[in-house]
Amino acid sequence: MALQGPIPVTFAMVFPHGCYIVGEVEPVKDFDASANGRFVQARDKQTAELVWQVAVMDGDPTLKPAQKTVAVKILAPVQPVPPQPMPGLPFTPVEFDGVTVTPYVNAAGRLAYSIKVQEMHPPRQTTQPTQAKAGKDAA
Repeated sequence: MALQGPIPVTFAMVFPHGCYIVGEVEPVKDFDASANGRFVQARDKQTAELVWQVAVMDGDPTLKPAQKTVAVKILAPVQPVPPQPMPGLPFTPVEFDGVTVTPYVNAAGRLAYSIKVQEMHPPRQTTQPTQAKAGKDAA
């Protein structure tokens, strides 16, 4: 089979309604290497990059509350810095680049996905400012 390992996808495929940071960026523990109170950070098996994790809330309004929050793993040599909060919003919007998903069967026997990314940044502007301005000037 040609598909092996993480499957590359786009941010819009995973979060078509966007997503918002709802936790801190934290190192992921390597449970096999950590022992006797000594913390060892996990490294990605394919890239050997350090693994960090952040909780995000999916912006999809149709999801049930228990399905809204997911963990996104970030592969980076240093701790990623989240985008600055936006005034007037309770959560910080975020986008990711270099997104992959790895399907697996969770403890409940259901299909789930591990989401890994290479970069975190503020959302890109989705509308053209010149179009909005042109419409305003024409009125």
